Amino acid sequence: DVQLVESGGGSVQAGGSLRLSCIGSGYVDSRICMGWFRQAPGKEREGVASIWLIRGSTAYADSVKGRFTISRDNANNALYLQMNSLKPEDTAMYYCAADEYNHGLAWRQYQHWGQGTQVTVS
Repeated sequence: DVQLVESGGGSVQAGGSLRLSCIGSGYVDSRICMGWFRQAPGKEREGVASIWLIRGSTAYADSVKGRFTISRDNANNALYLQMNSLKPEDTAMYYCAADEYNHGLAWRQYQHWGQGTQVTVS
């Protein structure tokens, strides 16, 4: 099975930066699709960014394009999200997810999930 553990969340002022990390174990290799998703209180979970290295494809939500960058380190089974120019509306619990197939930002299709890391922007 796949296990995912996120870290790197915290509190930051608007305009600041954070880098989220997700370390995977189990059946995690370059073939699977991985992504970052977030859920704010009272709102539905939404896709932030995804990456599928087998085709070199990435996807970003319009709200984060130009500010967030997703990347992977396959040697260490790691997924990252560099978040710059953070805004209060970026405040949410951020989740790492993985799946055998490329689902892009369609979070309901992902099978494996981490526990989340909180990001608060004030």
